[in-house]
Amino acid sequence: MTYDKDLDTLVNAEEQIVEIARRFGLDPFPVFFELVTSYKMYEDAAYGLPGRFNHWTRGKAFYRMKTQYDYGLSKIYEVVFNTNPAVAYLMEQNDLLQNKVVIAHVMGHSDFFKNNTYFQHTSRRMIDKVGIHADRIRKYEFDHGPDAVERFLDAVLSIEEHLDPNAFSRRTRGKKDEETKAAGPGPYDDLWDLEERKKRREEEEQSERKPRKFPAHPEKDILLFLAEHAPDLEEWQRDIILMVHEEMLYFLPQMQTKVCNEGHASYWHARIMREMDLNDSEAMQFAQMHSNVLAPSRMHLNPYHIGYKILEDIERRWDHPTKEEQERLGRKPGQGRAKLFEVRELENDVSLIRNYLTKELVQELDLYLYKKEGDQWVIVEKDWEKVRDSIVASMTNFGYPYLVIEDADYHRNSELLIKHHFEGQELDLTYAEKTLEYVYELWGRPVHLETIYEEHRTLISYDGDRAYRTPLEKERG
Repeated sequence: MTYDKDLDTLVNAEEQIVEIARRFGLDPFPVFFELVTSYKMYEDAAYGLPGRFNHWTRGKAFYRMKTQYDYGLSKIYEVVFNTNPAVAYLMEQNDLLQNKVVIAHVMGHSDFFKNNTYFQHTSRRMIDKVGIHADRIRKYEFDHGPDAVERFLDAVLSIEEHLDPNAFSRRTRGKKDEETKAAGPGPYDDLWDLEERKKRREEEEQSERKPRKFPAHPEKDILLFLAEHAPDLEEWQRDIILMVHEEMLYFLPQMQTKVCNEGHASYWHARIMREMDLNDSEAMQFAQMHSNVLAPSRMHLNPYHIGYKILEDIERRWDHPTKEEQERLGRKPGQGRAKLFEVRELENDVSLIRNYLTKELVQELDLYLYKKEGDQWVIVEKDWEKVRDSIVASMTNFGYPYLVIEDADYHRNSELLIKHHFEGQELDLTYAEKTLEYVYELWGRPVHLETIYEEHRTLISYDGDRAYRTPLEKERG
């Protein structure tokens, strides 16, 4: 792009796109667009947010993505951050039409950020916060040495994804409970108190008869548990874990809604661009660009493609319900747009796939399950419900193994037992053993991981010197 006429044209196009988006009913945050170089685009895409703390994993991600861009293997058209006002990047190397499409796409993303329920508890000033975090980590590097801080960050980042997806709802429930207590007793509280006292006495009698377990219930948020309960951590180390935890909570809704979010943005950029006054050449260029973004992949699901297709199907079915749907479900014609806004507000990827990926869509998208047998990939399942359920299972817990802290006083020796909720996908044991080494650095005591391997319950342990595996023949008492 040039910086005179093209820039003026782009500014005018932005105003037109925002007007069209609002006419369609979109309600995005105000968006601040910044024209940046490809280097800046890929740097902040690798770091997740501008100004975030340095770590070699971020640099590795940057060079991988930037190299793919330099060799024409892939391209990031835009980067947008969930803030208020939203901040989005337009790349200087994009041509004028490409940046128009990006602006329209960003309108969809910002509308989703603002209105989807999974984003309601995220900090809209996270760019400021990560800058503060980066300053604190630089101070710790000065105080304790950059090598010590990097080694500690290696350990923390090895388990950064293992936090609780229900953290926000638990906080909300806890806050409501506090508000209820502050409001004082109600007219029937004495009756409930009698029942509560009886229940409490029974629980205390039971706890006296058997050793207490810690934690009382399996803990999903491994990162937060270690920050609060690891016995030998210094305060600066706990602070680093809590900073990483806070940043991961910001990214959590994006991990939960990749298909919904990209489908929503793609759906609306298509609608908005159709309202723009494009000449024949621009219309052809847009069609090609749109097709490239939504192109299905042979080896994995393209979230843009499947999300866009599901939303189009929802609009069609709610605009033109069958006679049976009208009679049985009370569905009225012409409700497609309202249904799309309902989906935007309520769904995440798991619920979207589970509730709206139909038999007809599975067949249209040619979805199936496959595996490698010898040197060839072969189709093993085309039943639409099994395909749908397999996709849902792969998205559960963001595709990561579901791990919980089962016992923080294992063997009555303050050892840590982590349990893998096995759902058919075995762990890479070599990778798991390496990760246990990192967990040992955080916990400071022997750590264990119970899983299923080759259809047998197996305990993987690390004691500070070596990793070893123990077959478990029977259930623990």
